[in-house]
Amino acid sequence: MKQYLDLVRSVLDNGVKKENRTGIDTISNFSEFYKVDLSEGFPLLTTKKVYFRSVILELLWYLRGEDHIRWLRDENDCHIWDEWADEDGHVGPIYPVLWRRFPFFKKEAVKLEGNGSAIEKECWDRNEFDQVQRAIDMLKGNPNSRRIVVSAWHPGLLDQMALPPCHVMYVFNVTNGKLNCHLTQRSGDIALGIPFNLACYSALTMAIANEVGLEYGEFAHTIVDAHIYENHVEGLKEQLTREPRPLPKLHIADKPVDELEFEDFELKDYNPHPGIKFEVAV
Repeated sequence: MKQYLDLVRSVLDNGVKKENRTGIDTISNFSEFYKVDLSEGFPLLTTKKVYFRSVILELLWYLRGEDHIRWLRDENDCHIWDEWADEDGHVGPIYPVLWRRFPFFKKEAVKLEGNGSAIEKECWDRNEFDQVQRAIDMLKGNPNSRRIVVSAWHPGLLDQMALPPCHVMYVFNVTNGKLNCHLTQRSGDIALGIPFNLACYSALTMAIANEVGLEYGEFAHTIVDAHIYENHVEGLKEQLTREPRPLPKLHIADKPVDELEFEDFELKDYNPHPGIKFEVAV
């Protein structure tokens, strides 16, 4: 995919060396952007093999609202989050929780009884909010809204998270009957993370478009700290020598998003170049 190769070239050509928490230095560039037209095919990289099964399982896990990886690891033999989970599989209130059960406090009136009498008092009560369902409801009822936002950033919970969210916010936009999605990412690993993020959020956009009766529009992506780990450089240079192949097609069953299972995602005509091994920097 040309947009991805252009992103790689831009970071290699313009990035600067930076230290980071992993101990492996990066070549980092500030504020990269690209977008793809989802009507032209599913943007799964063809210059290396990307594991489609893991992409979709991760998306379905995000939609489950759980704070652990047991569904991924134990039920589906998918280990992409193992590095960050504790021995019981917990990862804290990251993407699934923040997408589906975003915690907040709301002032509510409660009755307090005692000494044979009852009084009403206002108290702050913990609540949870389903951001994904709200986005779907808004797309059905008010598709021209500029407030169809899902946020995965909660400053008050960062110390409870195994890994603070990298892709922090996405916004849906409807134009000419087509559903567009813009993802803002605070930090992006070009070799390993971005191919997954691109495919995952594109699939999410297509699934929600199906549910709300819209056509496929564009996926746009802003990466604030776009970086390449130094031990990934040679693998990415190898990709730059490869000619992109036609994009595959993705067919998603016509079901509500919450009813989708892995078997409902059918990938057709995926013919990538061979995979390239990249080590994960934890």
